[in-house]
Amino acid sequence: MTQNSLSRSTTRGTGHSGFTLIELAVVTLLIALFAGLTVPLLSGGGARDLRSTGRRISGMTRWCYNEAALTGLEHRLVFDLQRQVFFAQRLEADGELITLAGPGRERSPAGEAKIKDISISGRGKFSSQTVTTRVLPAGWLEETVIHLEADNKAESTVRLMPLTGISETYDGYREF
Repeated sequence: MTQNSLSRSTTRGTGHSGFTLIELAVVTLLIALFAGLTVPLLSGGGARDLRSTGRRISGMTRWCYNEAALTGLEHRLVFDLQRQVFFAQRLEADGELITLAGPGRERSPAGEAKIKDISISGRGKFSSQTVTTRVLPAGWLEETVIHLEADNKAESTVRLMPLTGISETYDGYREF
């Protein structure tokens, strides 16, 4: 055996296994970086739930507005504040109320979000009962302001516009 191969085999035999201090520092830095990017996404759940609930209400409102115009029948948005659900109904020509399926089916607020209260122009503010917003086929709905809150005390306001059927969503609790 040559001197070179002899020295190689002896170094290999006494080799130490494990990580160097630099390798451990790099791994720790990467873990801290990923945690720093992930934790804010998880903690923003309340605001995300408020936005999602606002979009659900807006979508159902727009759908009812269009359906009322297409069918020539009054539609209604129903908010059950006790059960924390909302859904759509159609008032038939004979006076019967039909609870709708599809986009008008019963929905709950997303995640931590809750419906705090609802104000309807000319009728007042409601916080603990079933509230109905009428959507008429002539292209009009009752101006409705829906206040949402999350468990982390974040708040949001959804305003249903009377002549357009469009909804506006605002951060925080707003009165109109």
